[in-house]
Amino acid sequence: MNNSLIYTVKEVATLLHSSPNYIYSLIEKGYLPAIKLGSIKVRKDALEHFLIINEGNDLSDLNNVKKLSVQEG
Repeated sequence: MNNSLIYTVKEVATLLHSSPNYIYSLIEKGYLPAIKLGSIKVRKDALEHFLIINEGNDLSDLNNVKKLSVQEG
């Protein structure tokens, strides 16, 4: 991550290799804390905490978060 203290939703999406819509969903469902400063922003510390506490989780369905299951195939 870069040295910014705060990120836009688009920047968070780029950092997490996901879409801005998915980041908005994380925020709306309470998984990722955010603040509105003109537009929605995410603190660097909040993003780092989100990544730490959700490591090992499957967040592909935010209505059914579960432990990550890796299947070989």
